[in-house]
Amino acid sequence: MNRLVGERLSAMSPKAQTTRHRILGIFNDDDTQIVLSDTPGIIDPAYLLHEGMMDAVNRSVSDADALVCLVEIGENPEESPLKRMENLRCPVLVVLNKCDQHQQERLDSEAERWKSAFPSAEVMVLSALNGYRTDLLLARLHELMPEHPPYFDKDELTDRPVRFFVCEAIREKMLLLYKKEVPYSVEVVVEEYKEGKDGIDRIMATIFCERESQKQIIIGRGGEAIKRLGIEARGAIEQLVERQVHLALSVKVRKDWRSDPLALKRFGYLEK
Repeated sequence: MNRLVGERLSAMSPKAQTTRHRILGIFNDDDTQIVLSDTPGIIDPAYLLHEGMMDAVNRSVSDADALVCLVEIGENPEESPLKRMENLRCPVLVVLNKCDQHQQERLDSEAERWKSAFPSAEVMVLSALNGYRTDLLLARLHELMPEHPPYFDKDELTDRPVRFFVCEAIREKMLLLYKKEVPYSVEVVVEEYKEGKDGIDRIMATIFCERESQKQIIIGRGGEAIKRLGIEARGAIEQLVERQVHLALSVKVRKDWRSDPLALKRFGYLEK
């Protein structure tokens, strides 16, 4: 979605379950608007958090005019989330990503495997990182979209506020900097965001984790870990808002928040 919209909206990391919320990215050109919905990956829920994430997926699929399933070379079609989606009424595009890392013979073989597993789906090959053949995907989506008045103004890129993307920038850096369970056990909330007249935005954000031991890991010895996190996140936020930023981070324990309905409603995973 980031490549098609032309802005870094969805958090990115090599780790699974990076995306937790449904995020809309809005593509506009002279005569077209395409609303792209980036969703969490499909998983078997282990927490109430996961159930909320899967509800977001189901809502996205139910109102989609086309479904794009992004996969990587080597994934097993028989284990694909598409196997769980029966009676899909919209066109399905299986998109094999990272094609720049493989020879053409391998790409042809992988495309055949997916086509055999999902005969009704279209299979496309591209590289989202460098933009190779992403124009073909966009053109195909253009063909599949029904005619309808635009849902959003021409200058809008997403349905989410800046605070949401500040939280995502911090959480993305946590996925990259911390190991094991820690980055999956945290949620980030912007408590205060002040646009300074001096050109410096001042942001106060709280990182919630589930256990005291996780809090100590996030802070690190002598505060070194959270200092590094702050530096990395501040740079990402400054790129996002195109202004200088002062970022203050704090860490609080909210025990078992991933299974706490009140916490999940506050964090936007369950309807209030």
